[in-house]
Amino acid sequence: MTVRAQILKVLQQEDLNFLLTNRIPRRLATQFMGRFSRLEQPFVRDLSIAVWRLFSDLDLREAKKTQFASLHDCFIRELKDGARSIDRRNDILISPCDAIVGACGKLAGTTLFQAKGFPYTLEDLLCDRNLVELYRNGAYVTLRLKSSMYHRFHAPHDARIERVRYISGDTWNVNPIALKRIERLFCKNERAVVQIKLAASGQAVTLVAVAAILVASIRLHCLGTTFDRNYQGRSVIDCASSVGKGDELGWFEHGSTIIVFAPEAFVLCDEIRDGAAIRMGEPLMRLP
Repeated sequence: MTVRAQILKVLQQEDLNFLLTNRIPRRLATQFMGRFSRLEQPFVRDLSIAVWRLFSDLDLREAKKTQFASLHDCFIRELKDGARSIDRRNDILISPCDAIVGACGKLAGTTLFQAKGFPYTLEDLLCDRNLVELYRNGAYVTLRLKSSMYHRFHAPHDARIERVRYISGDTWNVNPIALKRIERLFCKNERAVVQIKLAASGQAVTLVAVAAILVASIRLHCLGTTFDRNYQGRSVIDCASSVGKGDELGWFEHGSTIIVFAPEAFVLCDEIRDGAAIRMGEPLMRLP
């Protein structure tokens, strides 16, 4: 196959992926998937998981249990004890989840990137003027959870969860194809902005959990709340929940994205670069 033919093939695959995951009624698809995935019918469950395995790199060997009640039960599976090693060094902020690293680095003022050539601003993402100033010229890492990955996310350090802001929005796919085509995608999607303060230093770190098509559901244990299209509670919720490094904070119901923000003095660890794979508990940033 010639280089030109290979390029055309890739473009056709990308167009098909984009069409199937974005040019459909996203809300209806997400609503349907939410209901379908909870069916506790053995044939539906087994067939769904088999199809999922066929089209992804799903690996359930680390799962705490071997039998699941439904596809949803498999999505939000827990891991065996000891499946992830937590970096306990005080000067290390760990990754809150298993992920592929996307755009990362230092903000240019309040501007950052979802992909090369696709900038967006803190103002549009966080919808909070105080947070915008707090992270001006700060450090950020975009963590993309593939659908086959472990879907729970954890505390990046010993900390206190202070506030959560829920921002309703769309459910665009957040895969690399969409990030290269849809401007300000993260700012359009449903998301939860989780503000935490590190216990030892008092420094502020924020996790932005971004929902996506077939997901649009974010569970936060500290609130006992699931954010989804049916949520009708307060958009800003004060919280006073202490967590230890590596403690579970909640889960997505499929796969999505978490963007981690830290003040200017924080530095990304050497292994953090676009395209790198990372596991929950591994070093993400170094504290000043």
